[in-house]
Amino acid sequence: MNGITTLPKAILKTIIAAIALSAAFTGAAHAGKKDKAERLVTRAEASVKDFVADPEMSWLRDNMSKAKAVIIVPQSVKGGFIWGGSGGNGVLLAKSAKDDGWTSPAFYTLGSVTFGLQIGAEVAEIILLVMTDRGKERVINSSLKLGADASIAAGPVGAGAKAQTADILAFSRAKGVYGGINLEGAVIKQRDAWNEAYYGQAVRPSDIILRENVANEQAASLKAALSTLASQ
Repeated sequence: MNGITTLPKAILKTIIAAIALSAAFTGAAHAGKKDKAERLVTRAEASVKDFVADPEMSWLRDNMSKAKAVIIVPQSVKGGFIWGGSGGNGVLLAKSAKDDGWTSPAFYTLGSVTFGLQIGAEVAEIILLVMTDRGKERVINSSLKLGADASIAAGPVGAGAKAQTADILAFSRAKGVYGGINLEGAVIKQRDAWNEAYYGQAVRPSDIILRENVANEQAASLKAALSTLASQ
């Protein structure tokens, strides 16, 4: 006789209830990640439109068509006293190999820790243009440390040897007491759980960006906004 059926009914009911509760929590957590991922895509679209409208971002608009991929971080927060940290969630999209548009988004985090006398807080929108195949490959296949695993230069830029040879160009629209954003040493990491929640299956950035095996219509407006930016 199956061992579990010989348990007292009260204990058996408790086990069944615990299993059901665990499944409910897992489902709720998955749904929560999906909601957060969808909101991030919506905010990323708004950030792209902000950069389109910003008169100081003419270099980005003029050179967007040359980018292999783009990382959009709608909100990066930096703050602290003595120890300052910065970070935010973002999405990566690349030029599609199937058409003239963009791939669906893969989800990432951008974070760093810096030391210095820092008082106050800064909130910034960030767009990283991935200008080389090397930079695109690094960010898709592994976690990436900017300045070490891939070279980075600040924008808007129109000249300069570093900008012309950098794997990634960084553009930010920042507010607050800090004078600007330095992304040298920042780490970009994949958010596998968000990718899975957004697409309803376990996928890696390579599945989304390189093979284009999955898609989500919720990102259509973001992809259209990027196409508009690239055509400026």
